[in-house]
Formats: sequence, C-alpha cells, structure tokens
Amino acid sequence: MAKKAAAGTPATALLTAQRVEHTLHPYEVSPEAPNYGALVAEALGVGAERVFKTLIAEVDGGLVVGVVPVTGELDLKALAHAAGGKRANLADRAAAERSSGYVRGGISPLGQRKKLPTVVDDSAVGLDRMFVSAGRRGLQVALAPGDLIRLTEAVTATIRT
Repeated sequence: MAKKAAAGTPATALLTAQRVEHTLHPYEVSPEAPNYGALVAEALGVGAERVFKTLIAEVDGGLVVGVVPVTGELDLKALAHAAGGKRANLADRAAAERSSGYVRGGISPLGQRKKLPTVVDDSAVGLDRMFVSAGRRGLQVALAPGDLIRLTEAVTATIRT
C-alpha cells in the first residue's frame, strides 16, 4: 500500500484513513483519447472488465453517481430506477466537477466533496479487485468491490448497456 502517495487526493486519503487495503496505479493516457477506458485498462495491464468509470447523472433533479465498467455504457433508465427515480440524464461537466471536487477524467466515487447516492454496477460484485479513479487523471486505485460499496454506501444494480 502506498502510504505517502495516499494523501494526494481525497479518495486516497479516505482509503488510508479507513485502513482499506488498496494499491495505486499510475498510467499515461490522454483523457481526450477515443476509447479512453480500454486504453487505461491496457496501460494498467488488466482486463477492461475490471476497470470502472465514474459518471454523475441528474436523476429527477438530484445528482447520483453511477460506477460502470469501461466495457459498457451507463444505462440512464436503469440508473434512475436503481436510484428510485424516473428520469436520468448525464450531469453537465461543471455540475459534476463542482459536486465531486474532481475534474473530468479524474472523478472518483470516493472522497467526493458532496456525498451523493451511488449505484455500482453489479458486475463488480464478482471481482476480487476493481479499478476506479483515485481522484486524479492518470491515477487508478485497485480495491475490493465490497470496500467501495461500503465506503460510498452504494447500492448495486445492473446499470450498464
């Protein structure tokens, strides 16, 4: 576990404070690159089904976090249903960055400025380790899905297409 680097972002600070076993994985991929998630998985040398992206959507007027594998897209209707709402749209970039405290391409489901309802795609449950943004472009964190779900107080559902 990288203790020194852990203080680098709110996400890694939270993991360290909660004594959650995790590892940090730097990579170099342009956030503007097409097929960004697959390129991140390739740079990390792991299967793309283990790398998850964090998206913020607006569900019935409130913000909700969706965590889905980079191999698929966020199913907005399924996210709305899992969050107890009717309609969902991706939040605009400024609202997502303001709420989370992170920049696009580095939004982590952990350590967000404002705690939001979170839904993790149920494909994560069968994994021993999953990768999510560590709160900075070019840095992923690997952790047990159960730890992510516990720390974010997430529900799980099929929210990918």
